[in-house]
Parts: sequence; structure tokens; C-alpha cells
Amino acid sequence: MSEIFGVKIEKNPPPSKLADLGVTSWPKWGCPPSKFPWTFKATETMYLLEGKVKVNVDGFEGSFEIGAGDLVVFPKGMKITWDVIEAVNKHYSLEK
Repeated sequence: MSEIFGVKIEKNPPPSKLADLGVTSWPKWGCPPSKFPWTFKATETMYLLEGKVKVNVDGFEGSFEIGAGDLVVFPKGMKITWDVIEAVNKHYSLEK
């Protein structure tokens, strides 16, 4: 597990962890290559099934990439620019 700009990223978590989290029961979301700003209204955990995204976090220099096989947690209130390089398909879960 690594953390970049407050975003937690786990590359290729074990299937047991995904099962414990119930990832396959989470809603799905996808989009074609595009670029848009996004603000997380709640803490969001996502598991990327496909794709590649370059993430720019407001207030930080530089960016980082997430992609297929990554389990990522974005904190509530974070503002980012979501730059989809390869079409994305993901499961996501919002904290209540």
C-alpha cells in the first residue's frame, strides 16, 4: 500500500481482500478517454477493472497514474482532475 498526496493505492490486492470488501457487489462506473475535474463528496474506494487514469490533485505539483488491478481510496473533499488515458471500468464504494 502506498500513499500519494493523501490517496491510498494498493497494486493488485489479493483476491481474499477483494472478497472481504465485497468489491464485486459494488456498483460499476466507466467512461471513455476524457478529462474532467472531480470533487469527492464522500470517501470513495475504487477497484479498477480496466483502464488507466492520470490523476492531478489540486494543490499538489505533478500527477500519478492508477490503472487496472489497483485498489484506490480517495478522501472526502479532495478535488482532482481525472485524465482518462485508457477507457475505465471500475467498481466503487462510497462511505455512508
